[in-house]
Amino acid sequence: MAVIKDIDESQAPLLDHLIELRARLVRCVLALAIAFGICLYFADPILGFLIQPLKNSFADGEGQLIFTKLYEVFFVELKVALFAGFCLSFPIIANQLWAFVAPGLYAKEKKAFLPFLLATPILFTMGAALAYYIVMPTAFRWFLGFEGTAGGLEIQALPTANEYLGLVMQFILAFGMSFLLPVLLLLLHRAGIVTRDQLVSARRYVIVAVVALAAIITPPDPGSQLLLAIPLLLLFEGSLFLMRLTEKRRKADVEKPEEPQSAS
Repeated sequence: MAVIKDIDESQAPLLDHLIELRARLVRCVLALAIAFGICLYFADPILGFLIQPLKNSFADGEGQLIFTKLYEVFFVELKVALFAGFCLSFPIIANQLWAFVAPGLYAKEKKAFLPFLLATPILFTMGAALAYYIVMPTAFRWFLGFEGTAGGLEIQALPTANEYLGLVMQFILAFGMSFLLPVLLLLLHRAGIVTRDQLVSARRYVIVAVVALAAIITPPDPGSQLLLAIPLLLLFEGSLFLMRLTEKRRKADVEKPEEPQSAS
């Protein structure tokens, strides 16, 4: 009987954590559902905003989006609302995750982890903005350059709404997630998994990996691949610089002499 009592007592805290986790997950789902409903109401303006890079790539008065299935545009608007709703509700979701994890961290760990949590949406937004305002217009103009004639027949671009939205989401997610590279590297460095010297010695391999990654997650045009690879390499070098500052600060803290205690 005593053994069973000990097991019950050890399970109680776990049950409390599971109840709290369920409550916070419910809040996350509610936040996502409310944001989805709001974005679904404004699905047409949001879709119009996402269409602008393609519209500006066509000549004035030309260009169109078509749909080949009767239900295609309906599902496109659902995807737009879900995508925009997640972006809108992300601060609430991140806050709930942080509120669940933070009580188990020491004060020093909270101070170390909080800047990375704040930097994540900022870096993702920077990557998404680069994709929307620079990369997508450049890539779309390059794609539309293949219009013309061949064998006496006209070759005309008639993108479908679903394919275009998938391409736009691929651009935004690829650039947004790739811009989180400094957060990942600095977290690994702070956890002691990698060191700055290891990353410096592996720089040539990192360059090859970044170029290969850019070729895989971006459409097959050299312009968009370079526009992703170059910022990633700059972010990698910036991460190395921040690691150097961190290591210098740690070294200074270790070598700092202790202040003599005053006699009482």
